[in-house]
Amino acid sequence: MYDIIGDIHGHYDLLVKMLKELGYEKTSAGYSCEGRKVIFTGDYINRGPRIRETVNLIREMVENGNAMAILGNHELNAILFLTLDKSGKYYRKHLPRFKLPLLKTLEEYSKYPDELKETIKWFRHLPLYLDLGQIRVVHGGWNSNHIQTVQQFMAGETKIRKSFLKEFIANDILNQAVTELVKGVELELPKDLILKDNKGISRRVFRIKWWESAEGKTFRDVSFSNRFKLPEYTIPKEIVPFIENYSEELPPVFFGHYCLEKQDLIIKNNLCCVDRCVVRSQTLSAYRWNGETTLVAENLVHI
Repeated sequence: MYDIIGDIHGHYDLLVKMLKELGYEKTSAGYSCEGRKVIFTGDYINRGPRIRETVNLIREMVENGNAMAILGNHELNAILFLTLDKSGKYYRKHLPRFKLPLLKTLEEYSKYPDELKETIKWFRHLPLYLDLGQIRVVHGGWNSNHIQTVQQFMAGETKIRKSFLKEFIANDILNQAVTELVKGVELELPKDLILKDNKGISRRVFRIKWWESAEGKTFRDVSFSNRFKLPEYTIPKEIVPFIENYSEELPPVFFGHYCLEKQDLIIKNNLCCVDRCVVRSQTLSAYRWNGETTLVAENLVHI
């Protein structure tokens, strides 16, 4: 059985408390619990106070078979920002918008440059999703077409090779597939369509539900985890993104990313976001899965 833990962002102390609450005990091989295994949903770095220790704890559990871990958008950004291609250039330009989220991580590792390099290499061995048959885990949003695209470009590899990163930068189809797996679906408005929040700030990009079609719906209908209200105005059909409907007959999906500080974490009978927005709420969340096909709030654990 699995314990699925949401975004941690360097909050090591809360992670240790969560593991103990879930029944895991520290041994010479890291934290473990007989008959159970942790699944980490990504976003281990940035923002929090003890990033290195968080990564090392997770890695120890994974390498000793007591946990599985997938990539979040923060780890993917770190890979692209800190990995050199064959010509000696970074895959992601060192622009402020890419560097700013990494500042705390770079600061923590400033005295451990070799460890940082090794950590980035380890990140490249983590998958973008897990399909375990009875449950599925992804950081942003599940999409079977995107998964097929990733599998095609991975070509049977379990490690994200530099050739894959090169294609991610150059190939729009692969870029969209990977981006939406780690960030879900975001709707970007054309320049001539302006939406403003209740503070009068223009918003051109916002998160929307990745599990149901947006066709014929309003901006407010499809909005998910945005910190501002969107208008009850039907989305013009010219900009409606294609979204797969994730039916309730499919296996439960656990995901993170969305920073749901107050919203219910169980979205549907088979959809659960385990990200309680640890940075703002100082709360870490997990779901104890015991084989059920219909998810229940009683199995959520908050620390």
